Amino acid sequence: MGTVSNITVSNGKWLVSLQTERDVEQPVAQADAVGVDLGIVRFATLSDGTVYPPLNIFKRYAAELRKAQQAMSRKKKFSHNWKKAKAKVQRIHVRIANARRDSLHKTSTSISKNHAMVVVEDLQVSNISRSAAGSVEQPGRNVKQKSGLNKAILDQGWAEFRRQLEYKMLWAGGLLLAVPPENTSRICPSCGRVSGKNRQTQAVFACVECGYSENADLVGAINVRRAGHARLACEVNSEVSCQQQEPTERAA
Repeated sequence: MGTVSNITVSNGKWLVSLQTERDVEQPVAQADAVGVDLGIVRFATLSDGTVYPPLNIFKRYAAELRKAQQAMSRKKKFSHNWKKAKAKVQRIHVRIANARRDSLHKTSTSISKNHAMVVVEDLQVSNISRSAAGSVEQPGRNVKQKSGLNKAILDQGWAEFRRQLEYKMLWAGGLLLAVPPENTSRICPSCGRVSGKNRQTQAVFACVECGYSENADLVGAINVRRAGHARLACEVNSEVSCQQQEPTERAA
C-alpha cells in the first residue's frame, strides 16, 4: 500500500481520497504499436482493425433530460418545487458525465494494456466543434447541421479520452504520440497517392491511382500509425534532418 501522505475528504458526495507513496519498478510495454482514428459513427478505429462503438451518452439520456428541464421551466423560479426539479436535472447531468467517463476509462484501459505505442491525431476539438452561426454581417451556412455535428463530437469526449490514454500509457511503460491530422484521410496506404478524391464519401476510401479500397476510418488509423513511426524515427535518430515534408496533392 505504501506510506499515506495525504487524505482528502470531499463533502457533498462523501468521498475519501487517500494518497500514498511507494517505490515501484518502471514497467516495460511488450506489445506492438497501433494508430487510432477517432470518429462519430465509430468512436475509435485501430490500425489493427479493432473497432470501438460510439459512446453517444448524452443522446441516450436526451429524452429524460429534456423532460426534466421542461418540468423545471414550469415551476416558479427559486420556489421549493423549482429547486427539487433543478436538483433532478443536475443528477441527470452527473449521470451522463459519469457514464461517459466510465466508457472512456474502459476503452483507454483496453488500448493502453495491449499496445506499447499508441499514435493519435493531434485534434483541436475546440476548433472542430466551433459554432458555424457566424455574425449578423456574415451569417453562417448549414448552421443546424453543424450544430448537430458539434453536439455529437462533444458527446464522444475525445479530449478526455486522449488525457486518459496519455497517463495510462505512462503507467504501462508505453508511449502516446500525437501527429498532425493533415492528409491522414487522403493518403493511400498502398501507393502513397495523396488526393481529396480518394475519400469521396465519409465511410469509404477508394484510391483514384491504384484502386485500393477500404473503410475510411481504418485507412486513417493506418496512416496515423505510419506518421507516428516516422516521427519516432526522427526523434531517435537526431543527427538526421527529419523535418516532415507535407505531401502535395498530384493532379489526377
